[in-house]
Amino acid sequence: MLLLPSFTESLDFILGNTLKNYMTKGVSLLARKKRRPLIPEAREGLDQLKANVMRKQGYKTDPSNPDSVKYEVAKELGIPLKEDYNGNLTSKQAGKVGGNIGGNMVKEMIRMAQENLNKRG
Repeated sequence: MLLLPSFTESLDFILGNTLKNYMTKGVSLLARKKRRPLIPEAREGLDQLKANVMRKQGYKTDPSNPDSVKYEVAKELGIPLKEDYNGNLTSKQAGKVGGNIGGNMVKEMIRMAQENLNKRG
C-alpha cells in the first residue's frame, strides 16, 4: 500500500515551515492593494520616477496620481483592468501591466546609476 504524506507534511518538506506558519496563523500571503516601499519617505520620489518614465514612454500621467497610468497601459494592451476588483485577471495579464511599468522604472534607475558612476570616474 502506497502511503502519501499529508498536506501539512508536504508543505514542511517542500517549503519548510515558513508558508505553513503563515497559513496556520491566518496571515494573508496575498498581495496588498497598495504596495508600500521599504523606506516610506521614498514614496514621493518613486511616484515622480514612475510619472517621468511613463511620460517618456508616451503615456499621459497625472502627477497627483501616478498609479492611474496603469489603466492606460492596460487599455493599450487590451487587458480589462478596473479600478475596483480585478480578481478575474490572470497572473499573466496583471504581470504585463505591472511589468511594463516596473520594467521601465528599473531600466531608468540603471541608466541613472550608470550616469552617476560615469560622472565619478
